[in-house]
Order: sequence, then structure tokens, then C-alpha cells
Amino acid sequence: MIIKHPLLGPRDAAEFVYLGDASMIDRPNPNAPDAKEQFYEYGYLRDNPAGEHKELWYHEQGDRSWLVVTRNTITHEVKYVQLARDVARAKGRDR
Repeated sequence: MIIKHPLLGPRDAAEFVYLGDASMIDRPNPNAPDAKEQFYEYGYLRDNPAGEHKELWYHEQGDRSWLVVTRNTITHEVKYVQLARDVARAKGRDR
């Protein structure tokens, strides 16, 4: 599988480490009154969709960037690749 890195161009998926669902960017607020329940859901309850899905990938064998890869889990077709920092900033989470 080829991942089109936004800064470095096409790279083999072997250069990357899959880190799970991209919703992990949306970490719960630890100060919320229901933080315990939110962190339980965040850590343990996840969808396992068939079809288009956003995933976190880490470029371990390259520039060590974090990417959000939108991929079809049935065909493995990569549709979009974004820097995770840009996705987080767009959601108002400047990390």
C-alpha cells in the first residue's frame, strides 16, 4: 500500500506504524464532571467500520510525522492523507 505523504510524496506503508482510529485526536477533557466515563469510552469503545475510515499513522522510518489517513478498509484504497497537526488545529486543538 502506498501512502501519499503531504510533505514527502508517495511512501510505502512499511515506513509507517498504524496507530488506530483517528478519533484519538479528540481526547476527553480530564476536568469534565463525567471524565471517568468519557475516558472509558475513549479508551475501550470503538467502532470497527467496513468502508471509509480515518486512521492515525506514524512515519517511523521517515520524518516522524503523524498523519490522518482516510482509507477504505475493504479495498485498502487510500483516499486522503493529512498531517495530524493540521487536522487537530482545524478542530481547535492546537497541539
